Amino acid sequence: MAGRHCYKDVLPFTAMVAIECTNVGVSVLFKAATQKGLSYYVFIAYSFVVSTLVLLLPLPFFIKWSRGLPPLNMSLIFRIFLLGVLGVVAQLFGYKGLEYTTPTLASSLSNLIPAFTFILAIIFRMEKVKLRWKSSQAKILGSTVSILGALTVVLYKGPIIIPSPSTQSPPIIHSPITSSTTESNWILGGSLLVIEFLIVPIWYIIQTTVIKEYPAEIIVVFLYNLCGVLVSIPICLLLEPNLSAWKINPDITMISIICSGFFSTGLSCLVHTWGLHIKGPVYISLFKPLSIAIAASFSAIFLGDALHFGTVVGAVIISIGFYAVLWGKSKEESNDEFDIGRVPLPSNSKTPLLKVSNVIE
Repeated sequence: MAGRHCYKDVLPFTAMVAIECTNVGVSVLFKAATQKGLSYYVFIAYSFVVSTLVLLLPLPFFIKWSRGLPPLNMSLIFRIFLLGVLGVVAQLFGYKGLEYTTPTLASSLSNLIPAFTFILAIIFRMEKVKLRWKSSQAKILGSTVSILGALTVVLYKGPIIIPSPSTQSPPIIHSPITSSTTESNWILGGSLLVIEFLIVPIWYIIQTTVIKEYPAEIIVVFLYNLCGVLVSIPICLLLEPNLSAWKINPDITMISIICSGFFSTGLSCLVHTWGLHIKGPVYISLFKPLSIAIAASFSAIFLGDALHFGTVVGAVIISIGFYAVLWGKSKEESNDEFDIGRVPLPSNSKTPLLKVSNVIE
């Protein structure tokens, strides 16, 4: 009994918290590596290579012990390749946005993913919406509030709450041109992050169709990363033609690439897939706002980034909208379960009520 409790409750909780920490940690490492001159094109391409090699090691054992898998048809291969394209494009926007901003801002805006997923699910008729239902009202209102919170984070920087070491030094008079350039970079970076978090829900929807048709997570994730390698290397070589930039020194740049390939692109995807199987999507999504606090702490400690009032206010607004969507989704699922468990009474039946109640029990 204790072992079952550990597997069903303790282990998923620990795994999700650990994955959120590692994902934010990878973002912090990337930010530190770019300050050392690492090109984010090189970072993305090498990360896909590392994750593909890591997943290649257990793949033969998994294929050997797996039986009854459906064949990989052209439709599946095309969708997995499309996943690779979307994954590369999302990372191109995301890491470029992270260059202009901070991991704290990226973690705050990542809470837009549930709202965008809900909107796209309505468009593709994967989500039920009835305006009279409180669950639908909560999901619509929560999505709207999350988007307003994202606009607050991007457009309003606000005063500094926790200063960086550089801001604690004697004040330096900045020209209006420098100030406006910094502000425009913040808005540009935030906009690029929003585009990334709009692509990610599309990736989720396509991935859902693939997993339903081919229920072998490690094979799908490996093929996705392999397609990511085939797509990212020519694109990144075209965008970063300087071959000297592709030479990696054994310092923070190499550490960031290895950690990204192992933890972010590979392990994180597998753990989230396992968590979805054990606990469901609502439970997994509950840990996303945790990344805001983790990113703020990591950025302040390891990067010396300042924490702005606008980031805190926007993160709170996004979290409120996010949990409204979660409440609506949870309410809808509980209602669906109740409806499924209910046995309707036939209107023209002559069966005694006592017998019907025994059937229900």
